Amino acid sequence: MRFSKFKGIIFDLDGTLINSSHVWSDIDIKFLAKRGLNVPENYFKAVSTMNFIAAAEYTNNLFNLNESIEDIAAEWYEMAYEEYAHNIFLKGGAKEFLNDLKENGVRIALATASSKELFEAVLRNNKVFYLFDFFASTNDVDRGKGFPDVYEYACKGMGLKPNECAVFEDIIEGVRGAKAGGFTAVACLDKHYIADWEDMKQEADFYFEDYNKLIV
Repeated sequence: MRFSKFKGIIFDLDGTLINSSHVWSDIDIKFLAKRGLNVPENYFKAVSTMNFIAAAEYTNNLFNLNESIEDIAAEWYEMAYEEYAHNIFLKGGAKEFLNDLKENGVRIALATASSKELFEAVLRNNKVFYLFDFFASTNDVDRGKGFPDVYEYACKGMGLKPNECAVFEDIIEGVRGAKAGGFTAVACLDKHYIADWEDMKQEADFYFEDYNKLIV
């Protein structure tokens, strides 16, 4: 697929542009272990579609923690910031692909469940923050990544229409949300979600594993 034909590209962050899935798995393990709990199957997948507050509410209810939602979110943020600011890097070829899009006049937006402090830190550390035309977070909309809301918000922020944009996502819920909004859905096959690869290949309009192969 020739991506320079699109007027805009909307990227998810974690697992799509950056190699960060392992960081959140480690945080989940440490956070729950501190409370004498194990990470249940599909927990990481469930919270990956949510912003900090929604994920904190989900976790609090799931484990009957009876803790402050704000305190949970703050604990996660403190554990994550150092990694995002210094130790998390772009996927191979991602920076070159972003530069290629900009050189071809394509607008670029971010659509993420991460907070502004985290996504700004990691994008600045990887020296690509300046390439983005708009930043959208699930904090800005009513629903999470299983719905089109955050992609529609990003699209509007770039002054474009859904049929002019492609959405890059690494989770099946993101692919489905993008498709529901009328976007071209591109699946980034991240090994953290290998169990969903077949569904993503079938439901996305295009899929890939290596950004280097997307650069013309």
